Amino acid sequence: MPDHPLTADSFARSTDAVLASVERVIDGKPAAVRAALVCLLAEGQLLIEDVPGVGKTVLARALAASVDATVRRIQFTPDLLPGDVTGVSVYNPVDREFEFKPGAIFAHIVIADEINRSSPKTQSALLEAMEERQVTVDGTSHPLDDPFLVVATQNPLEMEGTYALPEAQRDRFMMRISMGYPDAASEALMLRQRGTANPLDALTPVIDADGVRGLIAWARGIHVSPAVEEYTVALARATREHPDVRLGASPRATLQLVRAAKVWAALDGREFVIPDDVATLVEPVFAHRMIAARGSATRGHGGADTISSILRGIVGSVRVPLATR
Repeated sequence: MPDHPLTADSFARSTDAVLASVERVIDGKPAAVRAALVCLLAEGQLLIEDVPGVGKTVLARALAASVDATVRRIQFTPDLLPGDVTGVSVYNPVDREFEFKPGAIFAHIVIADEINRSSPKTQSALLEAMEERQVTVDGTSHPLDDPFLVVATQNPLEMEGTYALPEAQRDRFMMRISMGYPDAASEALMLRQRGTANPLDALTPVIDADGVRGLIAWARGIHVSPAVEEYTVALARATREHPDVRLGASPRATLQLVRAAKVWAALDGREFVIPDDVATLVEPVFAHRMIAARGSATRGHGGADTISSILRGIVGSVRVPLATR
């Protein structure tokens, strides 16, 4: 962590180094890489949903390798227990008392791989950790590391052996993104790069945990005008009042949208949020929290496509605040 105070330029240099490091491994997916960094610096959690083999876990591992901090990976399976995630109290016969043995959640960056392959009981072990950044076992609370980021990957629900994440769990993820298949050039480059070695092995940290904490603190101070705050609230309320939506964006979603927009603005070298920052992030922040009304999914689209279409319509219809002279 540098002794001198952070500025917009030094913030940009630090974040550009992280983005460049991750993009050495993730070819042709700058939007996904940027989203992961936004969640880290906005103190949110990231959900990556896509078919197997498109780089979900590699993205999480590349981000972890670019930050000199503690990293743990949890492979979620049907037999995984909540205590494997949070930790358990074990009796010490020497001291004749129970002592807490931390679980895999105690790290700066936690990769929750294929989270929807475990039972709802195990999934719920993450609820307190993701929102309150602590774990309570046998009535005692244990704070988690700072910074703290959960990067969870999940397979589409149509696949065998998956359990849908409940609404309360989805609401705790700041953003949900999809990787998608790479373009032909990126896929060909991947074949050349990974024919003899794994590029992940060549990554070295470009920032440490103290540096990340400094970036987080600086991003918190990005200015959000009352007009932009009102615009954000109007977007959230429009999701709750839309006739084709059964469950709209929660107040937590509104708060996380503003936090993400602050980091988005900072990555663009600005010390203030503009309406475009908010509008750009509406879909990745709101979509996974919303549920379409039963009738709307039958109008030629699937559920996810329906929500995306509704959000685009909301962004197009809600009045954008104009700058004052």
